[in-house]
Amino acid sequence: MILQPGTGPIRAASYLPAEPDTVLWGRLPCAGDDPVLVVEPGTEVTFDTISHEGILEDQGRDPLAFFARHGVAGDGVLEDAVALAASAIERTFGVDGPHVVSHPVRVSGARPGDLLAMTVVEMLPRVPYGVVSNRHGRGALPGEMPADGETVSVFASVSDDGTHGRLPLVDGGEPVVSFPLAPFLGVMGVATAERERPHSVPPGAFGGNLDINLLTVGATLYLPVQVHGALAYVGDPHFAQGDGEVSLTAMEASLRATVRLDVVAREDALRQFGELAGPLAETAEHLVPTGLDPDLDVAVQNCVRAAIALLGARHGMAPHLAYAYLSAATDFDISQVVDVVKGVHARIRKSDFPALP
Repeated sequence: MILQPGTGPIRAASYLPAEPDTVLWGRLPCAGDDPVLVVEPGTEVTFDTISHEGILEDQGRDPLAFFARHGVAGDGVLEDAVALAASAIERTFGVDGPHVVSHPVRVSGARPGDLLAMTVVEMLPRVPYGVVSNRHGRGALPGEMPADGETVSVFASVSDDGTHGRLPLVDGGEPVVSFPLAPFLGVMGVATAERERPHSVPPGAFGGNLDINLLTVGATLYLPVQVHGALAYVGDPHFAQGDGEVSLTAMEASLRATVRLDVVAREDALRQFGELAGPLAETAEHLVPTGLDPDLDVAVQNCVRAAIALLGARHGMAPHLAYAYLSAATDFDISQVVDVVKGVHARIRKSDFPALP
């Protein structure tokens, strides 16, 4: 099924389509941006998201032509992607980022010091295909890949049952490698307190382009609120990504995403998590503190510090004992190494600890 704008299942009463006047391209919202929606805490919002792959200038900025070369008929290309590529939306190629990001949603009552909780409720693929790219000497192997210096965009199809992505072993088709899909949003964030919109690529304390592949359905991302109303946004949809995202992008593909927006008041946030300096995720099994820095070693250190502080605030665990526990029992995963600011996240098993009162 192709989920064109406004068609097919739309879970939430609050629905935000991806139109040229409801998205940013290459920048993230800031304090100076007006919200396109205002909702109460606890509201679910359904966002149509558009993948940047297939609409970028180095791919021709013509998704109909780009996807036609991969056998996709015109009615299989998203109309909002075509409209965005053809629009005069403000964006400078090579200066701004690639990501298509929603204009912000104001959550009533959210204030600096609180946490915004963004819970992933539903992820519906809008198309049965995606693209993995390596470009501009970026990725984990700059200077080596792409070998000829040109953009390499690999088309990936989705299996008939919708559960796996498929890539050829060699150019030209069969045989293929098949891998499981796990859709998530690479960009989830709150507006910064600055008056200028940040670049869409580097993540930060505000969230943004975190590329944490654990943020699938059921997961929650907690973000320190920077401005009144939080001004939440999403973008950068993926069908699948390995930790590291080494080639620069993962399987980028458009999603219809429903996210519940809740506010955790400062006093409750401190009791549950301590003083958060940056993003914290939670799944059914894990608490997921994060560390960010342009230097991967420092990002790891920041993640370890965040994990120690979290265990101290939540369970009263002494720092030296938390450090020992993390070394014995917790995996520290590389979220991504390709977004200028590198990311690391830890997976702390909640079941290892006594139940909270």
